[in-house]
Amino acid sequence: MAISRRGFLKGVAGGGGLLLVSGVPFANARMSTELPPHAVGILYDATLCIGCKSCMVNCKTQNSMPGGALYKKGMTAPPYENGGIPGNNGMWDAPQELSGKTLNIIKVYKNGTGENKDTAVNGYSYFKQQCLHCISPACVSVCPAGAFRKDPENGSVYYLAERCIGCRYCQLACPFGVPRYEWDSAWPEVRKCQLCRHRYAEGKYAACAESCPTGATIFGKVIDLRNEARYRLTLKPGTEYDFPIKTVDSTEKSHRPVARYADGTYGLSEAGGTQNIMLSGVSFELLGFRKNIPQHDLPSLTWAYIKKVLWVFAGVFAGGTSIYTFTHRKEKEGSHD
Repeated sequence: MAISRRGFLKGVAGGGGLLLVSGVPFANARMSTELPPHAVGILYDATLCIGCKSCMVNCKTQNSMPGGALYKKGMTAPPYENGGIPGNNGMWDAPQELSGKTLNIIKVYKNGTGENKDTAVNGYSYFKQQCLHCISPACVSVCPAGAFRKDPENGSVYYLAERCIGCRYCQLACPFGVPRYEWDSAWPEVRKCQLCRHRYAEGKYAACAESCPTGATIFGKVIDLRNEARYRLTLKPGTEYDFPIKTVDSTEKSHRPVARYADGTYGLSEAGGTQNIMLSGVSFELLGFRKNIPQHDLPSLTWAYIKKVLWVFAGVFAGGTSIYTFTHRKEKEGSHD
C-alpha cells in the first residue's frame, strides 16, 4: 500500500518524539571501569581441555530452557545445527562457529604433524570461544535501545529481546566479534552467552563449567579466578598440581602436571579487562584471537559518538514536526479556497 506524503511526514515527526520519550538509556555509555562487587566469571585453561565438547552440550541444553539465552516461547528442544554435514538432519549438533543457535564453541588449532598437545609447531591445542563479559562492555555502550545490560552486582552482560530494535550495533562494537544475529528467524534476536544468569537463583552456575570433566573450564568470583591463573603461571612446567574442577573453590581436583603456558592471562587488560579469562600453551594470536585489541575500556571512546545520537533524533523530531505542521497548514488553507 502506498503511503502519502502527509503520512510519511507524520511518521517521521511522531517517530522522533517516541524515541525522545522512550526512556532510551544513553547514560549506559558512561559505565564503571571497575569490577562489580560480586563479579563472577570463567577461567578456561586450554592445556586442560580434551575437546570433549561436553561444555557445548550442557550450554545449549540449559540455555534452551525458560530464562536461558537461547530460549523462545514454545521451544521443545535445543536448536541443533547440522554443520553442513551430509546426512545430518538434526540428529546431532555440529556447529562450526558461534551463531544464533550456539553460544559457546570448542575449536582446535593444528600445525604440521599435530603430534604434540599445547605446542605451536607440529602440535595442536583446543580453544574456547564465547562472550568474555567485558568489565566495561562496548555492546552495552552502543545499544541505543538499552537491550544490552550489565548486571551491577555479578557483572554478567545480558540481553533483553523485547527492547532490541535490530540495529546490530552490538556486533560492530564488540572487539571480540561475539554477538550473533538470528538471520534465519522471522522474529530475529541477538544471541550470546549470558553466563547462565538464569541459573543463579537456584544456586547453580555456568553450565559449561558444571559439565567440564577436567577442570578446563571453572566458574567463580573473578578475583579468585585471576589469582588462580596468576598462580598457575608461576608454576614450573611439569610440576604436579591439583587443578580444581567445576568451580575455583571446589574440593574436587584433577592431579596432573602443569603445562608450559605461552602467554599471560588473556582478558586481564584486553578492552579494559573481562570477567571470563583464559590460559593457553599456544599463543592466543595463533589461536585466532585478535592481538590489536585496545588495552583500555572502549565505552570511553564510543560515548563521544553515542552522546550525539540523542541530538540527531531531536533534530529529526524538530525538523519532521516543522515540515509536517507547515505542509498540513498549507493543505488546510488550500481546502478552504
